[in-house]
Amino acid sequence: MKQSIFFVILVTVFAVINFIWVEKKYTPKVAPLTVQEVKIKYAELAGKKIKVELAQTKAEQELGLSGRALLSEDEGLLFVFENSAEHLFWMKDMNFAIDIIWINAEEKVVYIKRSATPDSYPEVFKPTENAKYVLEVSAGFADKNNIKEGDSVLFTF
Repeated sequence: MKQSIFFVILVTVFAVINFIWVEKKYTPKVAPLTVQEVKIKYAELAGKKIKVELAQTKAEQELGLSGRALLSEDEGLLFVFENSAEHLFWMKDMNFAIDIIWINAEEKVVYIKRSATPDSYPEVFKPTENAKYVLEVSAGFADKNNIKEGDSVLFTF
């Protein structure tokens, strides 16, 4: 009888240890930062530092710069997406023209829509390759600062 109890306990302990090992080995690792935890304050392109407001939630991203009166030359709205994708933009309810700059996960400019105007709505603008970030700045910023595809972007806090 004692041998049977010992055997059941031994098998149970082995099963628990095996379960814990398998769970630890095959449980996907979670990224240390979620999109909501990102605290980017500035984006620097071609030596020009821009103070950015973040659009991280779906609601913030849907609203974007819509309804605003203006955007100063040294400010921008940075969309931070959970995944790299072909993020589409339009000019619904916009009051001024902007440059839209798509940036990949490696923090390189992948596409620029220069001087997107409010009267272009409902036209949709999309990048030529997937992006993780999109930066909206005042129209003419890209040309004035000679921003081009392939340029590096530095995000600072």
